[in-house]
Amino acid sequence: MSTTTDFTLAIEGLTVSFDGFKAVDDLNLYIDKNELHVVIGPNGAGKTTVLDLICGKTKATSGSIKFLNVELTKKPEHEIVRAGVGRKFQTPSIYENLTVLENLEVSYPEGRGIFGSLLFKRTPKVMEKIHEIANEIMLDDALDMPAGLLSHGQKQWLEIGMLLIQDPQLLMLDEPVAGMSVKEREQTAVLLNKISQGRSVLVIEHDMEFVERIAHKVTVLHQGKILAAGDMHKVQHDPKVVEVYLGH
Repeated sequence: MSTTTDFTLAIEGLTVSFDGFKAVDDLNLYIDKNELHVVIGPNGAGKTTVLDLICGKTKATSGSIKFLNVELTKKPEHEIVRAGVGRKFQTPSIYENLTVLENLEVSYPEGRGIFGSLLFKRTPKVMEKIHEIANEIMLDDALDMPAGLLSHGQKQWLEIGMLLIQDPQLLMLDEPVAGMSVKEREQTAVLLNKISQGRSVLVIEHDMEFVERIAHKVTVLHQGKILAAGDMHKVQHDPKVVEVYLGH
């Protein structure tokens, strides 16, 4: 049995109310190292709010969020990023007019900020890291291409790469395969399985087939509370989940 201290992320009693409405209600969630954890649930279940709470965009009303044993609930967003939490939103935020290589380069930790970029040199170490990440996100043949010319799926991968180059210990992805082709979904499943070796990955997803391909553990949220949690098989056959979510 893991103690609380062994988890990458330990959320306990997390609650947030907006004008008396509890968007997240007394939530407990634990994510291990190297775990790919998927949160599913109907619209309005509180899934994106949970990510907002972890990354500090929304402040908790009560409860605790510990990341590698550091309490996050009082920290500002930039400190949470610096601590090693990376988040990708639904719409890719890449620099369309920069090349793939430049997008990765500006995301490199020392390349950040105005002074960082003035003093930033393309050292062999930096280039090696860029090539390693580009290879991982299947864009090593597109390093010189302006990011705006990439396909929708490739843009999503580039943004994942821009987070990976910062070496986060927790990577959070909000609906990463929305709008992707079938082949891109398959490649993304492989990519996410690969990047969860060495870090924890938290994914919010609607596409059940995709969830089945990637999830080590699944948590089902409903009205801000956990309806069920466990492996995909257990969750899929849980009568409460079937009733609320899968609707069969």
